[in-house]
Amino acid sequence: MSYPAGPPAPPSPPRAGRSTRAIALTVVLALVAGFALVAVAGLVTYRLAGGGDEGDTSASPPVPVSPSPSETGPSPSVPSGLERFYDQQLDWTDCGSNQCTTMTVPLDYAAPSGRTIQISVLRSPATDQDRRVGQLVVNPGGPGGSGVEYAASGDLTWGRTLTRYFDIVGFDPRGVGRSTPLECSTTAQTDEFLAADPSPDDAAEVRRLDQLTRAFGEGCLQRSGDLARHVSTIEVAKDMDVLRAALGERKLDYFGASYGTTIGATYAELFPDRLRRMVLDGAVDPGISDAQAGLDQAGGFQTALSAYLQDCVDRGDCPLGDSVDEGNRNVRAFLDRVDADPLPTGTDRPLTEGLAVYGLFLPLYVKDYWPLLTDALRQAIDGGDGSGLLRLSDEYVQRRNGAYEGNQTEALYAVNCLDATDSTPASEVPGQVGAFEKVAPAFARVFAWGLTTCGSWPIEATEKPLTIDGAGAPPIVVVGTTRDPATPYKWAQGLAEELRSGVLVSRDGDGHTGFRQGNECVDTAIESYLVAGTVPRDGLSC
Repeated sequence: MSYPAGPPAPPSPPRAGRSTRAIALTVVLALVAGFALVAVAGLVTYRLAGGGDEGDTSASPPVPVSPSPSETGPSPSVPSGLERFYDQQLDWTDCGSNQCTTMTVPLDYAAPSGRTIQISVLRSPATDQDRRVGQLVVNPGGPGGSGVEYAASGDLTWGRTLTRYFDIVGFDPRGVGRSTPLECSTTAQTDEFLAADPSPDDAAEVRRLDQLTRAFGEGCLQRSGDLARHVSTIEVAKDMDVLRAALGERKLDYFGASYGTTIGATYAELFPDRLRRMVLDGAVDPGISDAQAGLDQAGGFQTALSAYLQDCVDRGDCPLGDSVDEGNRNVRAFLDRVDADPLPTGTDRPLTEGLAVYGLFLPLYVKDYWPLLTDALRQAIDGGDGSGLLRLSDEYVQRRNGAYEGNQTEALYAVNCLDATDSTPASEVPGQVGAFEKVAPAFARVFAWGLTTCGSWPIEATEKPLTIDGAGAPPIVVVGTTRDPATPYKWAQGLAEELRSGVLVSRDGDGHTGFRQGNECVDTAIESYLVAGTVPRDGLSC
């Protein structure tokens, strides 16, 4: 399945000496009607917010420590023809306090003697090497999130317990970031793509949306060639097994957030006997259709929006009205007005409906950002100035200093549409809007039209979809948050049920993902499992 809606991009980890207000944020990258919602997990340095507290980095190490069993037992067999990749020796170099390297993998696993590509890898060594448990491979989500930046973000993201006992290892998936990158468009073309109308009102706008999506995919083929055909999640999971071997590990320890849970679940299906411990936080449910995923995620964003609106009303002088119902109506009315007449922003980029949706979505992931959304909405609604929402939108997609940092938008579409199992024809969308209005009145048309996106993508998948149950894998911990906007709680329930060894841990709270979100019960359960091998009780509620 592909992932029909999502959130903010992964800003860089804070640099030494810079005061930041940073929050661990994990989000699923999403497709919403012809524009990408770029979102990944990791350390978010929210540049609009100013300075502040860097959070609790205290350690409460679980005991006893259970070291990795990777030193004993036979090594897993190597797939025929892939020996040179599995047997490669990584050449690590110092990069600040971390270690960096590149790994070689085949572009096409069905043709391993053909073209190869490079995977960028970073390792942050455990602070207690004498008691090191193993090497924890991590992925922040996306598609398009940088695992290199995720691993480098240190105690703020991982806490002192995991950084004490694990080398934290992150990699930029094929096509992403510092790995052999996927390139599809210029800055101006991406601007046009992201600003496009996400809820077309007539046949001409539907055709325009289709043309923009198709042209974006054709740009991937023109600029990146066959790489655009080989960035599927199945291939990323195969790369991760090569990484396991190159790290010298018999079995994999893995933490995946948001879309990173899809990578992890795919790995568990392909290589269940090579897995040791796995946490899937902010889970995506691979067992449902893309259409159902779109409806579920619309409901997730509506839940988050309603929670924000209640808070806004309770604080008084809310620019959206005096009740949640009024606020929902006014959000929809505001988006309709911006669609008809984009707001000035003091730049040559007016605030369109597409950009306004980005600006609305980003703060819904982290409760601390809600006051920023209120300020931006007051500025737009009362003052006719879209600059505040444009700043939120640009942070969402990592557009800074006139350009995009990284290639999250390219990776988002390329991966999601290779993974997609179904797509809704444009002719069927009007008949589905009613179902979306029941669960997400403010965003119904945006999410409904998002179901058409991959039908316009011009690149065919080379991998066949998997049915995932992870048969033969050890216990896999799946974490869900009850009011998660990007990956609804029911997805975690579904994935934990579908995985034969799934163990569900629930966080009752707002925002995206559960680990390091201020819930000691969740943090202890995950740390005790990864460090000491203590499997949480299935159904643990925190």
